[in-house]
Amino acid sequence: MTATSDDSAAAPVRLARIGGDGIGPEVVDAAVRIVDAVCGDRIEWVEAEMGWGIFERAGRALPEATVEILAGCAGALFGAVSSPSHAVDGYRSPIVELRRRLDLYANVRPLTSGAIEAVVVRENTEGLYAGRERWEREGEVAIAERVISRRATERIVRFACELALSRAARRRRTPRLTVVHKANVLRVSDGLFRETALDVAAGFPEIEVEEQLVDSMAYRLILEPERYDVIVAPNLYGDILSDAGAALVGGLGVVGSANCGERFCLAEPVHGSAPDIAGGGIANPVAAVSAAALLLERVSLADAAVRIDELVANCRKNGPRTPDRGGDATTEDVVAYLLAAI
Repeated sequence: MTATSDDSAAAPVRLARIGGDGIGPEVVDAAVRIVDAVCGDRIEWVEAEMGWGIFERAGRALPEATVEILAGCAGALFGAVSSPSHAVDGYRSPIVELRRRLDLYANVRPLTSGAIEAVVVRENTEGLYAGRERWEREGEVAIAERVISRRATERIVRFACELALSRAARRRRTPRLTVVHKANVLRVSDGLFRETALDVAAGFPEIEVEEQLVDSMAYRLILEPERYDVIVAPNLYGDILSDAGAALVGGLGVVGSANCGERFCLAEPVHGSAPDIAGGGIANPVAAVSAAALLLERVSLADAAVRIDELVANCRKNGPRTPDRGGDATTEDVVAYLLAAI
């Protein structure tokens, strides 16, 4: 993601904070405290709601009031959502709906630790997650339609290429792009993704471009993650690869992500709502803080984003460890460590 220059004299950037379910409110509160300590009065926070909790109270997982609030914001920091394991009348994933309504077409998931400096860019609006499912014979044969379009592929690959260039400029190295597909089997749908991706990438001659079949990519990402830079993939492949990659860099408790559109960014930690530890004060806030840095970069506060990334890197190396990372530290212990470093 690229950001324009910072202007500390400008009006505060309006951002929404959405705790959601489970440990979501705890980690969002922690991240907001870190952001405020770094940014001072450059951020104006507004509260909004979505998730299973608000569905149970009001019958809508994504209330219209929340959509109206977000329309007046540059972005939002979201905690987590709990979803029922069975079908519930009227319930739809608020994240999926929000991606559609705000056209948040790019999911960005950095994978950073030591020599690993990769980022997965996942197409966020179609593929198998387009939600086109039906019964061919009810209870016996179910059909899911996978949607790949030239338009969506063009813009996600262009986004990935621009990201590769901006990362290369900061790191002073040659940009690289890995296009992930399974066109040898899914010749029509992945064939279109592959063809379109390579056509778009050809317009960026500065970038070294390679292809990987998704099964081979999973193997090589585990075996040699340090060789990758920007990885672009259709929705399902990107989802799986980014979670697998998280295991290489400390687990889901330390990885943030950003859902990006042309005018809005929804950042969130990649872990779930973890209801079993909600309220216990032991949730790892690092992923939410990392997500906040992605959000700040996207809303033109790049200096603050860099500072928070530095704080997170130091905390992950030297700071207290919560139980998910083998320690006994509390959420507040991690927050106190970060605040002391600021």
